[in-house]
Parts: sequence; C-alpha cells; structure tokens
Amino acid sequence: MLPRRAMAVALTLALTAMWPPPRLAAPATGGHVTVTARKPRGRRLSGKSTTASLGCGSKPNNIRGATAAAGGGSKMEAVAASGLRASFLDVLLSRRRNLQVPLTVEPGSPVKHPLYQGRPPMGRCVAMESCPRKGVVNSKEKLVEENFYLITESGEQGRVPVLLLKLNDTTPKRKPVIVFLHSSYKCKEWLRPLLEAYASRGYISVAIDSRYHGERANNNSTYIDALKSAWRNGDAMPFILDTVWDLIKLGDHLSEREDVDPCRIGITGESLGGMHAWFAAVVDTRYSVVVPIIGVQGFRWAIDNNKWQARVDSIKPLFEEARIDLGKSEIDTEVVEKVWDKIAPGLDSQFDAPFSLPVIAPRPLLLLNGAEDPRCPVLGLQEPVSRAAKAYEEVGSADKFMFIAEPGIGHQMTANMVKEASDWFDRFL
Repeated sequence: MLPRRAMAVALTLALTAMWPPPRLAAPATGGHVTVTARKPRGRRLSGKSTTASLGCGSKPNNIRGATAAAGGGSKMEAVAASGLRASFLDVLLSRRRNLQVPLTVEPGSPVKHPLYQGRPPMGRCVAMESCPRKGVVNSKEKLVEENFYLITESGEQGRVPVLLLKLNDTTPKRKPVIVFLHSSYKCKEWLRPLLEAYASRGYISVAIDSRYHGERANNNSTYIDALKSAWRNGDAMPFILDTVWDLIKLGDHLSEREDVDPCRIGITGESLGGMHAWFAAVVDTRYSVVVPIIGVQGFRWAIDNNKWQARVDSIKPLFEEARIDLGKSEIDTEVVEKVWDKIAPGLDSQFDAPFSLPVIAPRPLLLLNGAEDPRCPVLGLQEPVSRAAKAYEEVGSADKFMFIAEPGIGHQMTANMVKEASDWFDRFL
C-alpha cells in the first residue's frame, strides 16, 4: 500500500491530469487579470509610511509603492499583478478609520484564560502536537516568550495582540520567522504547540488574534456579531480582509526587528487562518514562503455550482440575518453574493483564487486541502491550481508550487498536513 503522502500526491496528480487547461476568463467586475512572477528585491525604499512591501526588507514610500514594481515574467504580467495588488489595497484602505495612526508597540502579558467562541475546542490538538521538534536540552527554560500589541489603526480592533516564541540564543543574529493564523472562533493560544515546535528548530514563531477573536473579543458571540454589523452597516470587513491589513502592518514590524531576517518571513494558517495567509501573501510580498491549510477555495465556482452551503454554514447566523433583510424564505445564491460583496468586496470576483493565487509566484507556495472538504471543494480548485501551476512554470519555478489533496479528509487539519507544511518551510525558508 502506498504511504499516505504518496497517496495524496498521486491523487493530486491524477486530478490535475483530468482538469482542462485554464480558461482565460476575466473577473466578474470586468477587465483582464493575468498572473505575474516577481523575484524578491533586496533594496529598501525611502519614506516614513509603511504598507505592503515589494520584497524582503523593502519599504514603499507611499501607499501605492506596494504595487509599483514586479520583476520576472513579462512586463504585461507584472503590470497586471501590480494592478491586482493596487485594487486589493484600495479595498483595504476604503474602510480604514485613520491612516495617520503610527505603528507602535505596547507591552502585553500572557493570556491565562483564552477566549474560544462558539463551541470551545475539546482537548488537545493532536495534529499540531505532531509537528516535528528538535531535541533541545532544557527547552522550556530556553524558550523566550513575548506578548505585545501592535497598534495598526484607531479604534478597539486596531490593537493587535501578538504572541512570539523563540529560543534564547543569538546564533544566527537574524532568524527566519513563521506567522501562524488560527481558524474561526479560536485564538493565538490555540496554536502554541506549533509555535513551540518551530521555535525549537530555530524559527521565530509568531501568532496573532484575528479581528474579533481572542483578546479582540468581548464575549462568546463577538465574531458573529461583528459579521452581522458589517452586513448592516458596511463599515468593516471582519471576514478575512481587515485581518489582512493587520498582517501587512505585522510585516512592517517584523521587518524592522533586529532578530528577524526580513527576507525569510513565512506565513501559514488553518481554515480562516489559511485564507488570511493566502491573501496576506497576495498583497504583501515580504511573506516569502506561503502554506495555506484547508483555506483556499474558489468562491465564484462555489456560487456557480451550488456548492456554497458548507462555507455559509460556518457563519450561518450572518446569512440568516441577510436572508431576512432581503425578504427571502431561504438562503440562496443571491443572498450569498450580496453578503460577500458587502463584507468582503472582490472575494468572488477579481480577488478570487484563479486570479490571486498565481500572483504569489515565484515565492514557494504549498496548498494543503482535504480531498473531501465541503468548504474548500477540490473541484473548485481546478482552475486556480492550473493557473498557479502555469505561472510557476513560466518563471522556471515549478518546484516551488505544490497542491496536495489528502484522501478521505474533509475540512480538517491533519498530522500529515502539519508534517508537509513543516517540510516545506524547512526546505524553502
């Protein structure tokens, strides 16, 4: 019998072979978006304001600087990628309360009683605890923990709680970093087994609470309440996009730290965290190695093929409220489209997976999914994976892209996925 990884890769290859060549479709909002390949640049741009970067260690001199250049691939592809990033930044900026708030750091303390919303996770996460560790003598004593807050904009949600773990050693002086993002209703403390495992191997491990989660939540329904408020008022983007803004600002902070190698910042996450990792890497090229876990899906494909139910069910109270407001007897595709357009503009059109995934090339990208995942259906990833594979091939980086759909697995992060992600970071970061 084939080992589990071999089975997963075999299934992926078989599925890919069945898929037709990607259609050169335009996004729903009009206009043609193509892919790009941009090799990181080591130069630093002058200026005081910081936003999404063009490459490791760089800092654009204004909010548009993040979209100004792309190396590798054709000039047309570079322009298209810059255009997609510019459009993404336009959306993020459209709902920022105050861009004049300087990025500052405030001290924090360890969280003794983490807040889990909905049904709290039961017991330990075996998959995370399976992450490879390095045997370090007195590892607990050598583990350095930092708790602090990044101020990314005005308002209560502009205060980002950060948990950082690393070993107490100074060799090398600058270390690679991996940012970890939690799934819906959880918090950064849930990720501690992964943080400790990677720290033991010499990485700086970082986790944040996404918007309306963990320390950014007040009660058991904060996240759902925020989603409903965004639907009613259109003043925030609590599903994915607002946290992406925080991750851009986190990139600013990490790039300035003396213990961080700014050219070696990886990002990963589970489910909602996988979506955060995906879109943060699209808009901010400082995230140089990317591993979304059970997070990537084709939102437009799900609508067009009536496969949106599982995703909707994960935040169903939001859609129920929208259904009532729209005078519908049941949730249908119109309700789904209107909700996405209100709380995550462009999610099912110009920023959807077929157009945004290829923009990550040539940075190493590993997509990990369950073959039976109803929230991230494999069939809905046909076109995105085909387009991404083509983008990586065109820039001579085919070995830096892989998609693995684990057989018999639904919407679940497994020990195998944790190991694949670990191997990927060790290989490329």
